[in-house]
Amino acid sequence: MAKLSKEEKAANKEKKLEEKKKLKEEKQKVKEEKKENKKNKKDSKKDKKESGKKTKKKLHLRISFFTILVFLMDICVVAGLYVIQRDDFKAFWIPSAMTTMSHKYLAYTLYDEETVGKIMSENYIEQSTEEVNLDDIVINEADLFSKRYTNPYDKEIFTKTPGNDVYKLIRINEGKYKGWLTVIYDPSDVELAVSSKLGRAGQSVNTLTRENGGLVGINGGGFEDLDGWGNGSIPYGAIIQNGELVWNHSGGWGSLVGFNKDHKMYLTYSSAQEAVDNGMKDAVDFGPFLIVNGNVSKIHGDGGWGTAPRTVIAQRKDGVVLFLIIDGRMPGYSIGATMNDVIEILLRYKAYNAANLDGGASTTMSINGSLWNNPYAGGEYGGRTVSNAWIVTNRQNKPVTIPNKNDY
Repeated sequence: MAKLSKEEKAANKEKKLEEKKKLKEEKQKVKEEKKENKKNKKDSKKDKKESGKKTKKKLHLRISFFTILVFLMDICVVAGLYVIQRDDFKAFWIPSAMTTMSHKYLAYTLYDEETVGKIMSENYIEQSTEEVNLDDIVINEADLFSKRYTNPYDKEIFTKTPGNDVYKLIRINEGKYKGWLTVIYDPSDVELAVSSKLGRAGQSVNTLTRENGGLVGINGGGFEDLDGWGNGSIPYGAIIQNGELVWNHSGGWGSLVGFNKDHKMYLTYSSAQEAVDNGMKDAVDFGPFLIVNGNVSKIHGDGGWGTAPRTVIAQRKDGVVLFLIIDGRMPGYSIGATMNDVIEILLRYKAYNAANLDGGASTTMSINGSLWNNPYAGGEYGGRTVSNAWIVTNRQNKPVTIPNKNDY
């Protein structure tokens, strides 16, 4: 065998070292792969374990939410049962439902007939039976603004809106209810507008005001309202317009609310024909009378009328006429007023004679032929149709301005 040279020996030695190094690297690689596989298996087990824990946690949260929901519902039911048994809630709920034309069933939904009867017997109005003393009303518009104010409400009335000699609007905001008071300085500007389709259909207060030359209008008497779908076509009781009996139908209150030919508010229980013979110019059938000759009707409880939207007409001793409307049945804005609430406002502004008019969904106020208040039903189409409306005219062409709602 040939002897290897020194260079060849060095090359063989280097080759062996290289192979040894490569083998060592491969062993290290295999070792690291085993270690990585082991780690992955461990992580996999951990992930499965964590996943199981999360699933259990989600299930636990779902069970907890459901438990809380059931618990809250139980509280509501218990609270509801407690509330409806309270006397003050019964006194609020039952009369409010029973004075509607189409929602009386709400009273019987929560209470039996005996309970409803008992509550209604404790809440009623003793109306005054005295005749209106028309001589007490002294109309002299020239003297109205020469008087000294005896209270801030007189000042509020007789501080005219600049440029408006016909009427003034006053915002009523009592917290739980909101509304509008219209002050009409000359009672001869007050007229009754009647639907031109009487017997077939009613008209909105907007239309009645606009078509009869009115500046302001409020709804008047009641009408047949079967299941809340009445359209104002069939008024209850009598309607007198311009001294003539234009309608007479059963189902009325048996009390007439109107003005005589001297523009004095005339409240009477007489027949429609007797009223005409005694000088009644315009009138509708409704009630109850709230104030007669300065004397307030006796209210037991809330009067049996509950809390609802209201429309009221009144006159002071100096002849000034008041239109009062209160919005209602809209929690968060205005829930409505009781008869006691209404009387309190009327006395504040010195009403001498006053009567309740149709309220609820019918309560509507129009200015310049446009809806002004916020009726709880029918507002989207300008208010529901009614049989008649009390309007403020300006036949004498006195200075008048159009109010801006943003100013109130």
